[in-house]
Amino acid sequence: MDGWMDGWMGGTTENVESVANRVLLLLYTSCTNQVIDVTMGDGDGEDDERSVLENGDCEVAQQTSDITFSTNINPAPGLRKKQLLWQNAVRNIIDQHNLYSLRLAGGLERGRHRITVTDAYIADINRQIRNKASRGAFWQKRRSSAARIHPTTPRITAAAQTKYDSLGDADFFVSWGSTVRGVFIPALQHTFKSADLEQLYQQFSSGQRRTSLVVTNVIDVLTRLLISLLTWPPGWGDVASDWLTGLSVVLWAGICVLALTRREVMSSPQWLRYLSVVSWLSQTVQVLVGVFSWAESDHSWYVFFTLFSTYTLLPLPLLWSIVAGATTSTLHLVVDFCCHYGDHTFIRKMLSKALLYLAMNTAGLFIHYLSDRTQRQAFLETRRCIEGRVRLERENHRQERLLMSILPRFLVLEMIADMATMDEYVLPQQFHKIYIHHYKDVSILFADIIGFTSLSLILSAQDLVKTLNELFGRFDRLAEEHQCLRIKILGDCYYCVSGVPEPQRGHARCCVEMGLSMINTIRYVRRELQQEVDMRIGVHSGSVLCGVLGLQKWQFDIWSWDVDIANSLEAAGMPGQIHISRATLDCLGGLYETEAGHGQERNEFLRKHNIDTYLIRPAPREEAEPPKARRPSYDEMTTWSAELPFGDILGMNFILATFTNGSLTQLPNQIAAQRSGSREVNKRIRQAMEVRSSERMRKEHITTFTQVFKDSYMEGKYSQMRDELFKSNMVCSFILLLLLMAVQALIPAPRWCPMVAQFIISSSVYSLLLLLTLGEEFKCCPAPLQSLCCWIHETKSARTLLTLTAITVNFGVASSDILWCDSSDTHINSSDSLLAPPTSTWPDINICTNPEYMVLSGVVAMVTCTVFLRLSCVLKLAVLLLAAALYTYLMETHRSHHLCRNGVCVVLMVMFVVAVLYNSRQLEATARLDFLWRLQARKEVEDMKELREHNECLLLNILPAHVAQHFLERDRDNEELYSQSYERVGVLFASLPGFSDFYEQKELVHQHVECLRLLNHIITDFDELLEECYFQEVEKIKTIGSSYMAASGLSPDRQECEDGWHHLSELVLFALAMQETLKHINTHTGNNFQLRVGIAHGPVIAGVIGATKPQYDIWGSTVNMASRMESTGVSGRIQVPESTSCILVERGFLRQLRGNIYVKGISERHGKIRTFFMSSREERSSFMERGGGRGFSLNRNTLGAVVYSLVQARKREKLREENGGFHLVEAS
Repeated sequence: MDGWMDGWMGGTTENVESVANRVLLLLYTSCTNQVIDVTMGDGDGEDDERSVLENGDCEVAQQTSDITFSTNINPAPGLRKKQLLWQNAVRNIIDQHNLYSLRLAGGLERGRHRITVTDAYIADINRQIRNKASRGAFWQKRRSSAARIHPTTPRITAAAQTKYDSLGDADFFVSWGSTVRGVFIPALQHTFKSADLEQLYQQFSSGQRRTSLVVTNVIDVLTRLLISLLTWPPGWGDVASDWLTGLSVVLWAGICVLALTRREVMSSPQWLRYLSVVSWLSQTVQVLVGVFSWAESDHSWYVFFTLFSTYTLLPLPLLWSIVAGATTSTLHLVVDFCCHYGDHTFIRKMLSKALLYLAMNTAGLFIHYLSDRTQRQAFLETRRCIEGRVRLERENHRQERLLMSILPRFLVLEMIADMATMDEYVLPQQFHKIYIHHYKDVSILFADIIGFTSLSLILSAQDLVKTLNELFGRFDRLAEEHQCLRIKILGDCYYCVSGVPEPQRGHARCCVEMGLSMINTIRYVRRELQQEVDMRIGVHSGSVLCGVLGLQKWQFDIWSWDVDIANSLEAAGMPGQIHISRATLDCLGGLYETEAGHGQERNEFLRKHNIDTYLIRPAPREEAEPPKARRPSYDEMTTWSAELPFGDILGMNFILATFTNGSLTQLPNQIAAQRSGSREVNKRIRQAMEVRSSERMRKEHITTFTQVFKDSYMEGKYSQMRDELFKSNMVCSFILLLLLMAVQALIPAPRWCPMVAQFIISSSVYSLLLLLTLGEEFKCCPAPLQSLCCWIHETKSARTLLTLTAITVNFGVASSDILWCDSSDTHINSSDSLLAPPTSTWPDINICTNPEYMVLSGVVAMVTCTVFLRLSCVLKLAVLLLAAALYTYLMETHRSHHLCRNGVCVVLMVMFVVAVLYNSRQLEATARLDFLWRLQARKEVEDMKELREHNECLLLNILPAHVAQHFLERDRDNEELYSQSYERVGVLFASLPGFSDFYEQKELVHQHVECLRLLNHIITDFDELLEECYFQEVEKIKTIGSSYMAASGLSPDRQECEDGWHHLSELVLFALAMQETLKHINTHTGNNFQLRVGIAHGPVIAGVIGATKPQYDIWGSTVNMASRMESTGVSGRIQVPESTSCILVERGFLRQLRGNIYVKGISERHGKIRTFFMSSREERSSFMERGGGRGFSLNRNTLGAVVYSLVQARKREKLREENGGFHLVEAS
């Protein structure tokens, strides 16, 4: 392992004292390339924090008692700036922060903010509505569009959507119903398949249904009381009627009290149904016994109200409503027939009433079905929104865990805090901000497995990865117990640090105890495997810098001179013993027995720097053990097993595959995960019902009286949305017109010609209306007509015009005939006898002698307003008031004994106006809330898409693409760990040999942070090379201090291609590009770094190990050979063994013999290795011409972009909490 670390190692760390300090520090972030250097105190609690902010044009010095700010380093003018990907995103954070503050202060200033609803989204909704409600066959179920608002695109996989994602509205229902040319045909069993979902919907809508029940009874009671007052003083019959009215009032008062106060009634849909049946029975019985029989000549009014309330106001299922409506109509017709049998005109009157009752039942059927359908769709949208929010929260938490598997928690929290408070104007001037923390008084432990190479030769790939995962998993657990922070796994090397991020007084003791526990663990492994394996451990105390460098394969690392010493102590150590320095020994304070280590005799670095070393004897003093530093017993080690990589992050494949559109079959464990998620969604819906989130949404976004959106922009977008019910409404209105015409034919006007002309005109107008409404459903229609129809459906004003026309026609047919009547003569004049039908076929009955049928027809016309569910309730109110005034006038001017008493008809008319208006307001509010929930659901989908991209980015920064695909798509119950054997892989190690001395010089003048800034710039440029298309086969594995490790040929597809070693050429070209890039950096920074590269080829074993910090790595003799080629190489050259050079020469590369060299760990068995230097003048000269080293596009998968997504998610959660769980995008 010393070959891996030969280049240089270093590190940093910080204890984030407080958010206030970070905010104060951020006041100075207008300087470019911010680098944080925080120096911890000596353990006495007095911490000295210093932040170095670097900018070529900016120098700021600010001192406080705790923090010192200074800028004393100017980057070279040629050092190119790199704009952060999340610059614009942070502006959105600031906007949302201001929005949050405004709402805390008392709400949103609507003049400055508006909710953004794009035209593309409205177009999506309209397209989905067309696909759902149009071109449907009678026997076909239509699939809903609402589920898939946002189109998805493949990412890691190109598979289809999951079964769950393909679910539409139709899949939730027992019977979704059918459509004929876009007209919905009511379904009697329009309920959810899932009993739990149906119960939840009933509970969700119980408040509205309970209110409707109460309002129905209140309207009925007030109407009866007003009629009783108008008929005072009563006759003997009226007294009996008033007694029945009094009993009814008591009954309905009891119903209202039960509905509003009893908890079991308030929460039980069945109780509401039972109370509704009682209300219906009460109304029907009073009709049958003739409550109004003494007061009025005809009580069909009350039958109409009973029918209307049964379908639209009482919370009854559709089938129950149909049965109740048919029963009421039939019973009343039977009783009426029995009471008036023998009248020669009664048959025609009976048929007319039957047609009017049929019209009311038909209208009620459509209104009930379509409104219930709308409410259920609104419920599904609400559920989807909450379900999306639950997924979003889970994905957010999963993203945090993924990020914290790469970085320590303290570093992630600091980055989030910085981004959340960063000023907008700073961002355009920034370099890549790197988070480097300086910690004093820490101890570093390096441990290497002796005998690992021989172990890798005898174990299979799966067994090797399993062994390493379990071993390093145990080491992670020991590190946690001993207050150590694992930094990285380097093949078979494990190193950690104590004192980061929290200072530890006994940091040296913690590392020693950690080392002793590791030795005990490896002894157990040796007994289990029956192989000669052991641990070589080195511990040194000092200071470190820690942080994350580069753009790809982020790994938390440490750098410093003391890290090099610890690494050298491990290399010069003895198997089964802990090798420590004088600095560590001084920190231990004599708690352990030691002996001379003689490390200088075995290591050049220790000898060169005259570092005294010691060995810890195996048995420490008992009192030396710190609290919680107990080593695990043998029984504990035999029963404890390591967790799986990504076990607590990805879970099963279902968890993340649903967010990446993987093609999966529904496995039992996935179904269980779905059920668990469904229970969580249902729980959230119940919570939303408890806090009345829908009502809060309505109050915040919808005006109380007009029921329009407070935001005119949103109102405009809402008006562009298609009304999927409009075709059904128009057809229903036409059916009502036909029934009204039939009634007019049975009770005709006194003049034949005006009635016929009226029928012809009405039919012609409706033919045009139906053509404009249904024209797009017929392919035979001309294209301009179809375009006009489409425009009408997507323009609210056009639909409103057609709606008002249809209502006007219905009102005209219902009321115009009475205009031909003479109020002073109810009979036909002799002069008009030629226009009247013959008496033999038309008995003496017409609308003039029976004006009550005109009024009843007018009531049906009033119900036409309710049929158009999406018509504005304000317009409905205006139409209804106009109709009521018109009918009041007609009733006053054409009074007869058939009409009700003075004022009673007005009261009954007002009763219908109030009932229709209440129902219309409910439907209007439901439609607009449905629109709001759709917006919110779309926002959740967009947020989910963004989080999916960032999570894939995170996963791809841990794993290669094909390995990430493995974890996302496959069930890992039977395949616990990922491991793969490769036969043809190229491995590259590249280091900066002079960087160690460069760092030592900078550290002496306290410019070690500038040193790491430069290293970050170098590694970033190397990472950006991987974005080029001609390096697509090269995969970065990790960085090790100033060393860079990459490999080629790891894709399974590459192993099967004809030219199996073509990727090796790409790897050499990548090395040459790295050299050219480094030269370009040297030119602009005044340095003279040279890259030392070693490459080898052959078989390797790849796998993912580590549960808390999953890490992809490769092992094998090829890796060791490449590492030794680098460590024994020459600066500025690429060294390869002879077998590798032969493959490269065949592909046009030039080679130069170096000779036979000794390679540690390999020459002992195979003798000296014959090596060559590789070069390619053609490639080296052409790389800069192709743009190497300048102007590469910044990879979107930046660390800043991922952390930004966490910040944004947390902002949204705060806004949702403030707004009762509802949040929309708002733009200034």
